[in-house]
Amino acid sequence: MQQSNDITIFKARSIITMNPMQPRATHVAVREGRILGVGDEASLKGWGTATLDETFADKVLMPGLVEGHCHLLEGGMWSYVYVGFYDRRGPDGKLWTGLKSFDEVIGRLKEARAAADDAAPVYAWGFDPIYFDNQRMTTEHLDQVSDTQRVVLLHASAHLMNVNSAMLREANITKETAIEGVVLDENGKPSGELQEFAAMYLVYRKIGNIFFDAGQTEEGIWNFARVAHLAGVTTATDLVNDLSDTTIANLSKVTLLDDYPLRIVPAYAPSRDAENKALQRVLPAMDNNNDKLHFGIVKLVIDGSIQGFTARVRWPGYYNPPNGVQKNGIWIVPPHQLKDLIKTYHDARLTVHIHTNGDEATEVALDAIEQLLEESPRWDHRHTLQHCQMADAYQFRRMANMGVCANLFSNHLYYWGDAHYALTMGPDRANRMNATATAKATGVRFSLHSDAPITPLAPLFTAWCAVNRQTASGRVLGDSEKISVQDALSAMTLGAAYTLKLDEKIGSIEVGKLADFAVLDDDPLEVAPEALKDVRVWGTVLGGRVFPCATKNA
Repeated sequence: MQQSNDITIFKARSIITMNPMQPRATHVAVREGRILGVGDEASLKGWGTATLDETFADKVLMPGLVEGHCHLLEGGMWSYVYVGFYDRRGPDGKLWTGLKSFDEVIGRLKEARAAADDAAPVYAWGFDPIYFDNQRMTTEHLDQVSDTQRVVLLHASAHLMNVNSAMLREANITKETAIEGVVLDENGKPSGELQEFAAMYLVYRKIGNIFFDAGQTEEGIWNFARVAHLAGVTTATDLVNDLSDTTIANLSKVTLLDDYPLRIVPAYAPSRDAENKALQRVLPAMDNNNDKLHFGIVKLVIDGSIQGFTARVRWPGYYNPPNGVQKNGIWIVPPHQLKDLIKTYHDARLTVHIHTNGDEATEVALDAIEQLLEESPRWDHRHTLQHCQMADAYQFRRMANMGVCANLFSNHLYYWGDAHYALTMGPDRANRMNATATAKATGVRFSLHSDAPITPLAPLFTAWCAVNRQTASGRVLGDSEKISVQDALSAMTLGAAYTLKLDEKIGSIEVGKLADFAVLDDDPLEVAPEALKDVRVWGTVLGGRVFPCATKNA
């Protein structure tokens, strides 16, 4: 490990700095974990005796990638069974093949059930019925796995779940259960599908919040870092955190380890805090901040999932919803409560990140922020709309005028773009989804994200989505909303750092900032734009310490 007064000069084939005053370099000097100088070897000699490190002589350095919306959940999900449509690689390098039919999903669940103890439940994640012609999973399907032990299947969005008859009975969910989101079949009985948090809570209160809790263990925190590191990420959020004493202790312990390769920014989420302590959670947590742990942001969720048909969208509503789905979604936070909820944290000078998938939710959030800023003016608040997938040019102009940022979910274009085109939004609105070019043109400060584990944590792929806007079938959604590779990489570095109020420390390679780098085998600004997702990650540097990637398993 680099000693405090020693200088190391890293030589690279090229360095992409993301600093417009010095876009490229070949050498970067590091002392005490920070960037001492950037340039060529001759320009750095004035700093005195230094060790020249040529490990990266044939590599390309860029600022460590910043994932501005993901979850420790990514590190915990792998304790359970993956049943998603697309292939996914776990933190141990194992490749889980995607499942292309209900029979394959049920088959994998049966395998998990057969391998477990007789009394063991089956918990799984990653499922989405929209890939199967919107056929809905029911208790009839999951009872094939077991009709006596719990079977719980969390959707890819984490906004819906399916359970079997045994779980319905244990949770006391019946046709008389008067909670929005409990789906009834044609006979008026619960189908086993539960939409959004109020309905899913009936299950979680019995089984515990197992998926999120697993991510907040020491093992989950380590798994999360392993996945991030393989993708070239040096800073990542956990955008739904309970900030419990146990969670804070686990995060503090792990991030203080020298060999932990990631900086983490956890966001307090009132929805995860059964005691609703609000500022009594957030403000004391900030006393635990260290070089690799930064508390102090807040996450609110006000609507649901577009592909789950629970996001709140403006007129004319959903384009081609399945039978039984209402014309609009579900409010997680009622609109009339939103301003006062944001105000709690705004007045404490905290930055609030607000989940708004649908454009009606975006409008409600902007109305609340506008009213709040009139009552409580605040410079440089950087409140950020997360996902913000359906925003139009008018809404982006409003954001720019109020200093509101956007973190756009470009991965949706690939993973759900075809479904958005045909089922959820229709051609017109699907073509404007995650409108990065409009965000830039209107002056909105924006970033891009994966929302891992909703989609894989892979910032170069996320950037590829914004640059190429291709769906899984190859359709281009909104050619006019494509952005350049430079702009996409900026969004995944400085843009994300800006939304987290960490841009004075990370996001570019310039003097005084932390020495956090992504080490690449290829130059992302020189490959063809359509090859951006295939740029190879060699490893990372965190605070001047080199972390090579282990060989990925086949």
